[in-house]
Amino acid sequence: SLTGSPVTLKILQNWVPRVSHYFDKEHYTYVGHQIVIQESIEHFGAVVWPGALALSQYLESNQEQFNLKDKKVLEIGAGTGLLSIVACILGAYVTATDLPEVLENLSYNISRNTQNLNMHKPEVRKLVWGEGLNEDFPVSTYHYDFILATDVVYHHAALDPLLATMEYFCKPGTILLWANKFRFSTDYEFLEKVSNIFNTTILAEFPESNVKLIKATVREN
Repeated sequence: SLTGSPVTLKILQNWVPRVSHYFDKEHYTYVGHQIVIQESIEHFGAVVWPGALALSQYLESNQEQFNLKDKKVLEIGAGTGLLSIVACILGAYVTATDLPEVLENLSYNISRNTQNLNMHKPEVRKLVWGEGLNEDFPVSTYHYDFILATDVVYHHAALDPLLATMEYFCKPGTILLWANKFRFSTDYEFLEKVSNIFNTTILAEFPESNVKLIKATVREN
């Protein structure tokens, strides 16, 4: 069941004019920090998508509603790491995860943007949706306050494993924040599946970018 009337927002141009001559570096400013992201053209996961910008902006502007300080945060499909870096700057214990082929670029971006900051050291780990969750992230040890996911739904075959992964990590007390560009019927079908499993609210919509930001929590019996 979907509840709430979402606030309508615009993704702000938070990146500063590039100073470097390299085409693969983007400069952003969030929470008073300049963040330099290296994109990789080989992988889908290595480009900054609008959902990451939308959720980064939302977390920056709504720190009272979603206080990440000293909270355990897991990002699934972290891509370039922008959102995980923002969560880290906001004081969270961050675990950024993605497919093995994305991890090198992800680790590079996260370490270069957080190394000199006085905050919890973020962790980068491999996570293939729906695979080896019990072995790699046993429930007895791993409990997260927030699960972050941006632009994880697009034309791919891994939607069922993605949903299973969201279900696995979303325990009572966990808040799932998912921002996605909605373009295809499959995107809306996935939202419907999420709404059938979780208590779901659309927090914000960014109409110019077709991005919706959804909050989901486990249904307490």
